[in-house]
Amino acid sequence: MDGQALKVLHRIKACRLIPIVRFLRMEQAEKIARALFAAKVDIVEFPLTSEHALAAIEKISDEFGDKMVVGAGTVLDGASARSSILAGARFIVSPAVKTDVIGMCKRYSTAVCPGALTPTETLLAWEAGADLVKIFPCQSVGGASYIRSLKTPYPHIELAPVGGVTPENAAEFIAAGSAALGVGDGIISSQALASFTEEDITRKAARFMDAIKKARTTADD
Repeated sequence: MDGQALKVLHRIKACRLIPIVRFLRMEQAEKIARALFAAKVDIVEFPLTSEHALAAIEKISDEFGDKMVVGAGTVLDGASARSSILAGARFIVSPAVKTDVIGMCKRYSTAVCPGALTPTETLLAWEAGADLVKIFPCQSVGGASYIRSLKTPYPHIELAPVGGVTPENAAEFIAAGSAALGVGDGIISSQALASFTEEDITRKAARFMDAIKKARTTADD
């Protein structure tokens, strides 16, 4: 793994929480990023399904510098990966195993997290060069128990479940072997975009961070 990508992976694994932030207006992205940072969350993913995702990646990267690791999500092709990286994305997330996305990330020394679900897809993603494998939709196949099942044959593969992760089960996902947890609606849903406050986001993110901290403490005991 490239040194730059390895540093980003270490940052993700240190935080363990990857907030997936969809938004409608730029000011919303900025407010959410500030709110996450107030909860000591220094990772954020902006999916390209949001119209202004590239602008948000550039804006938040410039504003926070190295204090916040900004990534792009729902990246479906190599060209989109390149555009995201040039905008400032330091990690790229795809919902599928896309070799052109992985190849572009390797070319630009950028951490890459392709999506998989089955054991075969998971291994294919890792062997293709994934730094982290997104397991999605995890809740549809058993949640934390499925992560535990995957880690049995693949203890060396770094997994990031997405879908169904809550503050109540975050510790179970960590105990099952998850390297990081992707969370979208659990922190900010599309329905809440019209009326959320920064305090709302900070409080929700802090609940996840508290659960992750307790899981680590339990593991260390």
